[in-house]
Amino acid sequence: MSLLTEEMKALIGSEVVYTAPEELGRASIRYFAQAVGDGNPLYTDDAYAREHGYGGVIAPPTLIMETNQYTGLPRGDDGYAGHLWHLDVPGTRLVRGGNSYAFHRPVRPDDVITATWRISDITERVNGRGQAMLIVTSTAAYTDQRGEPLATNEETLIYVEIA
Repeated sequence: MSLLTEEMKALIGSEVVYTAPEELGRASIRYFAQAVGDGNPLYTDDAYAREHGYGGVIAPPTLIMETNQYTGLPRGDDGYAGHLWHLDVPGTRLVRGGNSYAFHRPVRPDDVITATWRISDITERVNGRGQAMLIVTSTAAYTDQRGEPLATNEETLIYVEIA
């Protein structure tokens, strides 16, 4: 039985958009940097950031990948709002296949971030054990309040047939 059904194929191109309800803010930047253990003064010290060519503090690069946490959307069991596409693939277990990031410009405290997630591809393969795998690739484009690109995140989710 194929995991790649016509219903799954029809999901390619599906899109969801999350816009933060407010500016990112200095506190969010500082808290995130502390949470990930990054003491880089670019994230907390305006004078230091200006000395290094920025207009003031900037955000740690991956902070914007977590922006949807602040949109007030209902969260799934995993704590995320919408990431998993809530795909029902019976007889499989979900394995995160990884992420690939591209950063276009530093994010500032006054940026209002929009994340546009799109299912870019769904394919089926068989692993070395003969188990079918449904591979879902999605891409998130992060933009600021002017629609200018900030970053992209390509994410791979793998649904592996339970033997």
